[in-house]
Amino acid sequence: MKNPVRKSNTRGEDSGSLLSDEQNEWLMRQLTRERKRRCRIVLTGGPGGGKTTAADLFRREIGDKVVVVPESATLLFSGGFPRSTQPLAAAAAQQAIYHVQRQLEDVQSFLYPDRILLCDRGTVDGAAYCPEPPEEFFASLNTTFEAELARYDGVIFFESAAVGGLTIEGGNPIRNESLEQAIEVDRRLRELWIHHPRFILVRHDASFFKKIALGLAELDNMVNEHSKDRAKSQKSAPRKKR
Repeated sequence: MKNPVRKSNTRGEDSGSLLSDEQNEWLMRQLTRERKRRCRIVLTGGPGGGKTTAADLFRREIGDKVVVVPESATLLFSGGFPRSTQPLAAAAAQQAIYHVQRQLEDVQSFLYPDRILLCDRGTVDGAAYCPEPPEEFFASLNTTFEAELARYDGVIFFESAAVGGLTIEGGNPIRNESLEQAIEVDRRLRELWIHHPRFILVRHDASFFKKIALGLAELDNMVNEHSKDRAKSQKSAPRKKR
């Protein structure tokens, strides 16, 4: 079984930073400052990576500690939302997916205020599917790349099976990428999410069971670490005087 790759070990694989030193420092401050807030963990990766399966299994395993935020693109496209490769139409669709993603996270937060949000993709993903450069995509939404990264406490990236030449056919009828397209999407997503300070890469494996087991172990570690950090922060916070 292959070991997961954490961000500290992936710097050399990055084709170039999208964040300046100042933006990286701001991102780190935000993540540190927001330790007491609700935890959001993103499961992402190229098509056929196993993220949706991992989210469902983890929810079944630990029950009411987490709540899954479903993939907004699947919800929209399966409901009849237009899907096109025409550049302007594709960009508009990704903007719609972004807004639905944010609202889905808010809805689950309101319904389950004490649970960790397990997000099947995050608001950064749209930049990998959009034909325009990432900075233009985020600017069109009145946000920034670093602000969207800061929404999430951790990222577990399930590498697409296509990277290993394996089939990506599965249970999602909305998926329509070829192996070559899946590999390219995987690469673009990874180039974005790798900038998150808590990025973990779960590589493809000929054994889907082994890959999912490894991903679930990393997810369990991330959830437990956040729970401990949050409890420590709340314990050390000054009490209000009556």
